[in-house]
Amino acid sequence: MNIMEKINIAEKLSSFADYWNPRIIGELNGQHVKLAKFKGEFVWHKHDNEDEMFYVLKGYFDMHFRDRIERIHEHECIIVPKGVEHKPVAEEEVAVMLFEPSTTLNTGDTVNEFTKSELMRV
Repeated sequence: MNIMEKINIAEKLSSFADYWNPRIIGELNGQHVKLAKFKGEFVWHKHDNEDEMFYVLKGYFDMHFRDRIERIHEHECIIVPKGVEHKPVAEEEVAVMLFEPSTTLNTGDTVNEFTKSELMRV
């Protein structure tokens, strides 16, 4: 996709309602820019070869690490370095923008019911 077009984030977020199922909204230097909604508890996992950035658009969530928990509020982000085990947990619905390499599997080294090997574009 080489077309320069603005992206309406609110419109894209309103096009889906499910949780833990990232949607691709663009690509940037081999990175996917994704939107996702979280609610509830995800799984412990890590990405051996990729860093991930989570930017909270609306709401908040807790990023669990083995040694601490970081609460990420609206308009804040966290970058999880490759190899670091983590688990997102959202008490209420949260909207997140993700920046990660296009090869990143959402559940990293864990394959289960949350794994999405083929992502939709919105």
